[in-house]
Order: sequence, then structure tokens, then C-alpha cells
Amino acid sequence: MRLRNSLFVRMSISFLLITACKDTVQESATLLIFGGNIYTVDDTRPMVEAVAVKDNTILFAGSLAEAEQYKNDQTQLLDLNGKTMTPGLIEGHGHFMGLGYNELNLDLNNTTSYQEIVDAVAERVKTAAPGEWITGRGWHQSKWTEMPPETVNGFQTHDLLSAVSPENPVYLGHASGHAGFANAKAMEIAGLMELDKEGISKFEVEGGEVMRDAMGRPTGIFNELAQSLITKHIPENTPAKDIKAFEMAVAACHKNGITGFHDAGIGRETIALYEEMKAKDKMKIRLYSMLTGGDKELLNEWYKKGPMVDPDNLVTIRSVKLNCDGALGSRGAWLLEAYTDRPGHFGHETLPMNFVEETAIDGLQYGFQVCSHAIGDRANREVLDRYELAFTELPQLATDHRFRIEHAQHLHPEDIPRFAQLKVIPAMQAIHMSSDRAWAIDRLGEQRIKEGAYMWQSLLKSGIPIVNGTDVPVEPLNPIASFYASVTRKTLQGTPDEGYEPAEKMTREQALRSYTLDAAYGAFEEGIKGSITVGKLADFTIYNQDIMKVAEKELLNTEIAMTIFGGEIVYTK
Repeated sequence: MRLRNSLFVRMSISFLLITACKDTVQESATLLIFGGNIYTVDDTRPMVEAVAVKDNTILFAGSLAEAEQYKNDQTQLLDLNGKTMTPGLIEGHGHFMGLGYNELNLDLNNTTSYQEIVDAVAERVKTAAPGEWITGRGWHQSKWTEMPPETVNGFQTHDLLSAVSPENPVYLGHASGHAGFANAKAMEIAGLMELDKEGISKFEVEGGEVMRDAMGRPTGIFNELAQSLITKHIPENTPAKDIKAFEMAVAACHKNGITGFHDAGIGRETIALYEEMKAKDKMKIRLYSMLTGGDKELLNEWYKKGPMVDPDNLVTIRSVKLNCDGALGSRGAWLLEAYTDRPGHFGHETLPMNFVEETAIDGLQYGFQVCSHAIGDRANREVLDRYELAFTELPQLATDHRFRIEHAQHLHPEDIPRFAQLKVIPAMQAIHMSSDRAWAIDRLGEQRIKEGAYMWQSLLKSGIPIVNGTDVPVEPLNPIASFYASVTRKTLQGTPDEGYEPAEKMTREQALRSYTLDAAYGAFEEGIKGSITVGKLADFTIYNQDIMKVAEKELLNTEIAMTIFGGEIVYTK
């Protein structure tokens, strides 16, 4: 009996020793990063010396001495050599496949005159088959250095474009995506060159505009919903072209330090493509996708099955995108008072407000965030009103709704505090201020600009976070340009000296947070990304210089040196 008890004691001690040893064994890192300034966007420890990663998860963030305890012979060592690292940047509002197709089609973002557009199309005609559609996007008449001699409502007419492309239908999207420019061949295919007995084009579209000259003939400019008169005739993309565009979009994200992307409005074909790309292990980006509100059948299908929160953190669908007005550049933004440079014109309500209210109620009931495009001050007020009605009707479901307004560019001063009061998140693209402010004053006048345009600091001080981004392909994906605009409120040429309405600048800390943790919050994902915190996903962006300290005039010289996605280096300059 004594022997049996002695044996039992020895076995128990051995078991305890083995268990204790197991508890003290450190997990080993697959990647150890050190040697530069590492900004965590974690308030408990804003900067660290080193980060240890195990597979796709952050294992440790702190001192280098402590981090080395996680190193073994198989650990990959990454010395930053003085470079700077932050959490992986998140594009808070963009169009992912639009980004990819902008790489494939005519990219007109950098054109500075109508003639440059004509020349680009003439060059493409040389290699296009007769009858083949030529498409592109990115022109913006307000950014041109010179205007053509003939204009209607501030826009060019199609004659020069049609002259260089007589056998090819052409459709070129405005940079905003809210207008388009067609040549005569495209309008002929759409039946728009037919005139009535009075010699006037007979087509009208509610929520849009076919611009006409003094004789009633279409000029080639199609605003808002009128674009469908042309676009419905453009052949659909092929599956092979879709895959190529997807791959190019992923590569563009990596090159720009983007590891997460809020995809603002997708349909069933794109959802199927994303599922296919994930199944083929090509989903090297974290997509937070919004269902297009223009397809009621699609919405009803998703309401029945509920949100899809991806356990792999690659493709999540739990929000709906509504397009409630147009853009300022095309004078489609819906305003409370008429455009300063087009008296009597107030822009366009592109979606009935009762549908916004209906969708807000459905969103609360079925667990979907609602994200409404609203640029003009009236559109913003109307959307806030409809959200508030839904919150009042279903208060028990509105405790953590995180409904958003996409853009929120031009607000009536009385509506600025309502965002925080209603807990509605503004998703604002700082680069729009840099690109638009110089001419936006012509649309709105000085008072409206100064009291309610691009009100970042006022919104932040009210207690609501801002989600930043670029609205790519409306603007180039470059996050450095948007970061620069956030903290300077200048054009990319560095004007004016003090910035436009400088009191509304973000601090660098606020700007970085708007591209990381606050962007994650805007997608219910702050628990898994947005900061360099133990347990979160190992997504990082590395820069050639310290964006938090470098002189303002040097900020635009910042380059993305490396992008790490899920603990793997996916881009190196």
C-alpha cells in the first residue's frame, strides 16, 4: 500500500512538472519585425520597437528584447532599417472592380483638356475593330487647364470626339461616376439621335439629364440616371476580363499599402466572382462589400439569409449601399439652395427618400448596416432624417447600427452635430477636398463652402469617427495623397499656403486613425484589425519615411516600401 502511494505521488509530481513546463514554453513567431518606428494606433501603447507574428496573427508588440523571446531558427527576421510601419491601411470607400477596370480601360484621370481626351480616343481607335466599344473614365472638366470654345452648361460637346471615332461607339465616364460622355456612334446605337417633329431629342429620364444644345440636340453629356440610356448598350464584360481586372485591383492595393477595402456597391455577378477568387486562394485583400441598393430582389434575398461575416476575414457582406444624389462636379449633388453657377438648378434626388427609410428599417430588422451616398447638403439632411425615423421606430435594434453616410461633403451647419447625436458615421474622402475645393466654391459660393464643406475637425470634435479613403477610381488609390490632404487641406500642388479652411485640418494621428482603426470601426471590424494589437490580423504598411514626423512639404514624397498581408510580404518596392 505504501509503495502504491509512493508511486502515485511520483507520478503526480511528474505530471505537474510536465504541465508547468508546457505553460512556460513560449509560442514561436513566424515573423519578427524591428528596426524602425512602429506606430500601433493602440492607445495603450502607441509606439513599439518590435512586432512578433505567428502565421497571420499578431503574437506580440513591445520591446525588442521581449520580442526576441519569440524567435527560433525558423523565424523570419525583417529589419525595417529605419523605415516606418503602421497597421495595414484600409480604403474606406472605393469601387474595387472599378479600380481593376480603370487599369484595363482608358484611364483619363490625368487629362487636363478636352483635346487630351480626343487624342487618347483617337489612339485607341487605331487598334480597335470597327464597331468595338471604347470605354474609359476619369475626365473632369473643372480640372482642365483650358476649356473648349464650345460648351453647354460648362461641359464639352461631342463633335470633336465623334470626328475621331466615326465607326466606334465611345463612352467615357466622368471622374465622379455621376456623368458620362458619349460620341455620336454611341448615341446612334441608343436611338438618341432621332429627333421629334420640333427637332428635339425626345428622351427624358427621371433623376437624370440628357444635356442638349440650344437647338435641342444631345451634346453627348449624360448626367446621373440618364447614363443608363447609353450604358445599357455596352456589352457585358467577359469572365476572363473580370478575373484580370480583379487581379490588377489586388496588385494595385498592395502597391499602395492597402490591405482592407470597403467596396461601395456590388451586385450578384461580383459577389460570385469574389466567391470564386476566394475559393482559388486569390483573395489577398480583405473586402467589406456593400450590396447595391439598386437591386431590390438581391436585397430581399440577403435579408432572408442574413449577413455573411467571413470567418476567414476575407469577404464580408453585411451592409447596403444607397445612391441618394449625384456629384458636385456634374452639378448632380442635391442642394438646399440652387447652384451658384447654375441658377435654378438644385441637383438630383437619385433615389426616392421613402426607399431610404424603408431600407433603414429593413437594415435594422435584418442586421444590415446602411451606407448612403450623399454629397449635397439637402441629400445629407434627407438621409439623416430617414435614418432618425428608423431609429425612432426600432430603438431596441438601433443601439449599435453604425449606419454611414458616404462622402458627407457638403453639410448645412445645423446638420453637423446630428451625425454624433444619431451615431451616424461619415465616410469622407479627404482627397476630394484637395481635388475639388478650388472649383467647388464656384458651385456653392463662399458662405456654404466655409460653413459646411469638408467639415472633418468639426465632426471629429462632435464625437464621431471619420472613415477615410479615395473613392477610387474617382480619385487615384494613393493613400499618401489623401493623408496629405487630411492634414494640410491643400491641393497636391501645395496651395494655398495655409490650406483651405485650415481649422478643419486633421492632426496626423487623426488622419492615420481614419485610415486604420476608425475605418475598421466603420465595418464592425475593430476587434480584428486597424491597430497593431496582440490577437489582431498581421496586416501592416511600411513606408520609406516617417509620415508622422517628416516635414509637411516632404509628405508627398512618401513611398510604400512594403505591404504585409496576413503575415506574408505581398509587395516590396
